[in-house]
Amino acid sequence: MAFFDKKFCDFCGNRIKFLGNRKLSDGNMCKDCSKDISPNLTGRKKMTVDDMKEHLAWREANKARLAEFNPTRTLGLNTKVYIDDDKGLLLVASGGSYRDRNVDLIEFSQVTGCELRIDESEEEEFQKDADGQEVSYSPPRYKYEYDFYINIHLNHPWFDEIRFIVNPNRITDRRSLEYREGDRVANEIKNALQNLHREHRESVVQASMPKAGVNCPACGASTIPDANGRCEYCGAALNN
Repeated sequence: MAFFDKKFCDFCGNRIKFLGNRKLSDGNMCKDCSKDISPNLTGRKKMTVDDMKEHLAWREANKARLAEFNPTRTLGLNTKVYIDDDKGLLLVASGGSYRDRNVDLIEFSQVTGCELRIDESEEEEFQKDADGQEVSYSPPRYKYEYDFYINIHLNHPWFDEIRFIVNPNRITDRRSLEYREGDRVANEIKNALQNLHREHRESVVQASMPKAGVNCPACGASTIPDANGRCEYCGAALNN
């Protein structure tokens, strides 16, 4: 029967053990090779072997870029957003070394939005009657728990969002310090990422606008300032 046919990994060539196959649309991948897949990847079963090879090559390149990643800002509590303003990169990680785990780097230009959602769960509380049975209070009483979630929307070749919880523990009192801190940190992350998206869009619009010519005070030429705001002919700094 085909179900019991021997299968071999299209990446390392080794025979795939029972229940160890990570199926692709036109091939197979063993459990060991699949460890290199991004945890954010979606739609693996629809990917071809060539698609997956391209993804694994991207993951190797990501590892090299991580060596040069130096955060200028760190936001968050248990799960943190590390931002490298100099290189225009960020990543989301919790626990351990993000370099050792090859956490995915995100370019500022790939961020298309950020949402904050507060999840509230409700559970009824009960009391015991004279027979030891659990019965509702009159009127019913409830206990509530809260979680702050951040959802980063992306225009990325391998995944379209990263979602994570902000608070390290479930919050049981909306009036507590833990709730206020969760709300503060979540909004700090949301605002920072929304600003990155807005600033990138503004830079794209600015770059697409035609540059105005000015007269160079040093050589008198009519010139368009270069990327450093200097005359294209003599290199002098321009005031406008």
